[in-house]
Amino acid sequence: MIPGICRSITMVWKLIHFSSLFIGALSSLSPSTPPSTSEKSGPCQIYNSGRFADCHGRQLDSVPRKQFPTTLENIDLSYNELQAIRAADFQHLPQLRILQLQFNNISCIDNEAFKNNTLLEHVDIFNNSLQYIPAIPLTSLLNLKKLYMSNNLYKHATLAESFSKCVKLQVLSLGGPLVMGLKKNDFQPLKNIKLQGFAIKCSSNLSYYEPGSLEVIQTQQMGFDMAIDQRPDAFYHMLRDLANKRIGIIQFRNLFEFMYYMGKEDVFQGLKDITAHQLIFHRGKFNENLLRMALMNLQGTHIKNLRLQYIDFARSPTFVNSGASSSITNLTLDRLDLWYISNPDVLRFDWRFTWFKKIKKISIQYVYFNSVPCDSWTEMELVEFLDVSNNGLKDDILYNKRCDYRGTMQNLHTFNLSTNDLTSLKELSLLTKEFRNLQVLDISHNKLGSATASEGCVWKQNVTHLHAHHNQFVSEAVNCLPTTMYYLDLSYCDLDQLDMAYFKKATNLKHLLLSGNKIKFIPSKWESPCIQYLALDGNSFGLINKASFEDMPQLTQLRAGNNPYHCTCELHAFVQDTTTKGKVNLTDWPWNYRCYHPEAFLNTFISKYFPGQVACDIRLVIIISVATTAAVILILVLICYIFDLPWYTKATYQIIRAKYRAHKEKAAGDLGTFTYHAFISYSHSDADWVRDQLLPCLENNRNPYRLCIHERDFMPGRWIIDNIIENIESSRKVIFVLSRHFVNSEWCNYELYFAQQRAMGKSFSDVILVVKEPIEPSSLPSKYCKLKKMLSTKTYLEWPQQANQQPFFWAQLRSVLGKPTMTREGTHSVRSRNSSQGISMTEPPVEERVPEINIPGENNTENSYERIGTAL
Repeated sequence: MIPGICRSITMVWKLIHFSSLFIGALSSLSPSTPPSTSEKSGPCQIYNSGRFADCHGRQLDSVPRKQFPTTLENIDLSYNELQAIRAADFQHLPQLRILQLQFNNISCIDNEAFKNNTLLEHVDIFNNSLQYIPAIPLTSLLNLKKLYMSNNLYKHATLAESFSKCVKLQVLSLGGPLVMGLKKNDFQPLKNIKLQGFAIKCSSNLSYYEPGSLEVIQTQQMGFDMAIDQRPDAFYHMLRDLANKRIGIIQFRNLFEFMYYMGKEDVFQGLKDITAHQLIFHRGKFNENLLRMALMNLQGTHIKNLRLQYIDFARSPTFVNSGASSSITNLTLDRLDLWYISNPDVLRFDWRFTWFKKIKKISIQYVYFNSVPCDSWTEMELVEFLDVSNNGLKDDILYNKRCDYRGTMQNLHTFNLSTNDLTSLKELSLLTKEFRNLQVLDISHNKLGSATASEGCVWKQNVTHLHAHHNQFVSEAVNCLPTTMYYLDLSYCDLDQLDMAYFKKATNLKHLLLSGNKIKFIPSKWESPCIQYLALDGNSFGLINKASFEDMPQLTQLRAGNNPYHCTCELHAFVQDTTTKGKVNLTDWPWNYRCYHPEAFLNTFISKYFPGQVACDIRLVIIISVATTAAVILILVLICYIFDLPWYTKATYQIIRAKYRAHKEKAAGDLGTFTYHAFISYSHSDADWVRDQLLPCLENNRNPYRLCIHERDFMPGRWIIDNIIENIESSRKVIFVLSRHFVNSEWCNYELYFAQQRAMGKSFSDVILVVKEPIEPSSLPSKYCKLKKMLSTKTYLEWPQQANQQPFFWAQLRSVLGKPTMTREGTHSVRSRNSSQGISMTEPPVEERVPEINIPGENNTENSYERIGTAL
């Protein structure tokens, strides 16, 4: 009858659809009609080259089939407002394999809705409003592997015979809140189908259960969502139907949903014949009597894993602690999980911990127990794995100083204390130091690592794996950790530096995780001989180089991305050396390695950072620097040689000094009125140079100098000595033309002597030395000691042999002489230039130089000077 109603609804819908198409065709004749929407536009997102359509949660009230390309293989239409699935919705999708329609309001599926979708393998119509099991629409789906259709509104769970053809079916869930019970023939079509998972949901008020209803089910996992509050006896028949079946996991959800079982009949007596590997009680109400029944029947069974999760546990009002020993003494389990239990009294439901005695693995999470009695440690003598994470444990709850832990937990291998409120490493070490086989310790997500609570730690020398991530470690606290570890995880512990002393002691450490800390630098001499895997990603250091890990000979894997790297030559050299040699594998290379500094390379991938070879090769830099420096020096030397730069520099310096001295003399008032600007002392052998070079350059100018030379300006008839003294005194400066001939001249020595006497008590700034040819001061006779000193201490002018340097020489000399100023006219001087032409330096008139003495046979002026000097 229900299929007939659905067909009539379908006919009405087709009529409405045809009318809308007809109206749309008529309206398309209007010129104002907007263009039709393309198949790609619509509420859904098409991915994976047209193979996946995401229509999840779009508030759709109908299937947007026009948007779907024919290549679709997967459609997600869950969490919408669909009310029906029509025959035309998916008929153009022959490749469709997965269809998700859960959490809609579907009440009807056309019989031919999946006719063209024969490749469908996964159909999910969970939590809809179907009033019948859609057997006819599913008939053509012979490739169906997973079918979820529970939590609908049909009242019976009877499967049609057509389901027997779904031989590939692996997972099936059915039922709903209106299914009041199960009948023996409900699942007969599944008798020859081996499932991986089967789940059945019935009403919270189970009304009936026919024995044998579940006998034909062959599955690896069985799930029941039904409450037996009103029919607890039905549970016995269910367990008998499941007896001796090869089932891996059996889960009971809300077994007692509304009330605690207070009966005396053992509802769990059928557990003895269950051969399942794991039994799960999910939600529901338990008291100590019901829990004792379950545990008593589990003793000696094949069930090795027991889980109680989200259980509402409470003690019976009539329960009395008689003080007798526990009745649970032989519960042998591989694993016991107690998760999200409302009352921590479940741990000692009969005031004993004896039921933990033969359990190998215990996981107690979200129970929030507030005490750990001393006897609990002694009872868990066979426990190898203990997980008490997520319980808000504090140090004083976990470690009781009044307890004697000697000889306890001798088989414990792994201890999980993560996600609690522990703060003291010292108390943790005191608790576990007697656990002689403890190797793996998880203390992550606590508040461990303070300096004050990390002193005096005493660890058993057997801990090899320590998970301590997400704590608050200071660097000093690391020394409180055990040193026997192979594996250490200190990620996200707010570490800002590394204590190298600890790593020198932890000689067995192979895996070290330091991700997500605040480490600012990596020491260059990090000695850890056994480290094979090192994680340093997400820290604050920016520099690493080849020396950072060279003392880790066993290192093969390094994760160091997401750090603020300074892109330098050292980093480039490290990356090149690491990636080319292949000894160390950068596990997160290259996407997590970016430049942070310099700013020009911000966010640049380090794999694309290529500094110049010259900038990074120090040897090449040295070679280029040395070669460049040598070339510059060579060029400078060559320039100096060609252009006589040293000579010009020296000459310029002398000019500047002369100007400075002249300025000082003028400021001191030393400038007086003189007849001559300069008295020139020279040997007769240098007379040609004086007449041809010196006099023309100084006297034949716009501002001529007045010079005194003995050939022209000495007073005839006077003694030579008097002429020398008087003319030196009448001259502002005295110029000595030095040469080898000057040294051999006695009269030149007199003139030098008189000039020195004149300068007595003054500086020798009025004495100008002109070296016409080179003279070694050491070669001078001892009588020229004053000249030796002057040549050694006084700056002199050298006559350059190169013609291009001679103009600069004259400029120097004029600078030393100073500007030519007006001089007083000498009354006894001979100023006729013409008269000087008739005087021969080689044969001077004796009567002119020495009128009182006649020396026949002497035709040399120097000889005349010498004889007069002898007479004196």
